[in-house]
Amino acid sequence: MIEFSPKGIRLAVSPLSWANDVLEDLGADILLETCLTDAAEVGYQGIELGRKFPRDADVLRPLLGSFGLSLASGWHSGELAERSVDEEMAAVARHAGLLRAMGCEVMVYGEVGMMAPGSPLDRPMSQRMIMPKEDVPGYAARLTEFSMRLFGDYGLKFAYHHHLMMVAETYDEVSRLFDLAGREAGLLLDTGHSKGGGFDYQRLIDRFGDRIVHIHLKDVRGGVMDEVRQRDLSFNAGVRGGMFTVPGDGIIDFAPLAKFVRESGYRGWLVVEAEQDPAIAPPKAAVARAIRHVATILES
Repeated sequence: MIEFSPKGIRLAVSPLSWANDVLEDLGADILLETCLTDAAEVGYQGIELGRKFPRDADVLRPLLGSFGLSLASGWHSGELAERSVDEEMAAVARHAGLLRAMGCEVMVYGEVGMMAPGSPLDRPMSQRMIMPKEDVPGYAARLTEFSMRLFGDYGLKFAYHHHLMMVAETYDEVSRLFDLAGREAGLLLDTGHSKGGGFDYQRLIDRFGDRIVHIHLKDVRGGVMDEVRQRDLSFNAGVRGGMFTVPGDGIIDFAPLAKFVRESGYRGWLVVEAEQDPAIAPPKAAVARAIRHVATILES
């Protein structure tokens, strides 16, 4: 297992390289055990939750333990853009209970409220729903209260995932939201979604570095991203076309991220994530390249 500097930094991998959570045909034939074996053999210390994982801690804990892996976190599809905190607490209970039982410290929150009807990730990228500015203060207040209750009830830090096609995609949207939300609401920094949203992730580090509680390391193939935007393709079309890849295989410079990790005192997980077709990008080889790249930039 590779040791990372600074001490206390842990590197995890997302199972999306093996099996996509939304496009279920991508990796449909790949066994969970293959994913876990590959991740462990390459040298990752943890893994995030994916659709093929058992949702019973008494089953999942020994399964991951047999591969020497920890559960880094798991995504919750939240709808606080449209529903109350009480409703959200009821919706998250089973998931948050699993993360707590698995020893996680952070829960990833992705906002799926206010998404376009039908299959929103199959719609042109220009057709995402945009939250009216006058609704943002109320939304920020709900996120803050939810964050407080999530930590109080489950001991989990809230990690808000800015994400393409969702209500906080651009730098201005993320900034407006986090200027209004209480400090209880933490931020997930995603390098790939920053680039896709039209801004340099360094801007979030500069403004909200002390709010970052979880990090996704995702690279972008610039030519594919440009085509998606120019032709107004869908998010899912971009994924199928290879818009995202592992660190070191695209156009993103991860040196500022490494500097932030070394100098800020951040001691959470770094999660390598690439939504790719495993038939085109063999997962084990891809995540092996990524771990070498991340180790190199952290030491440089």
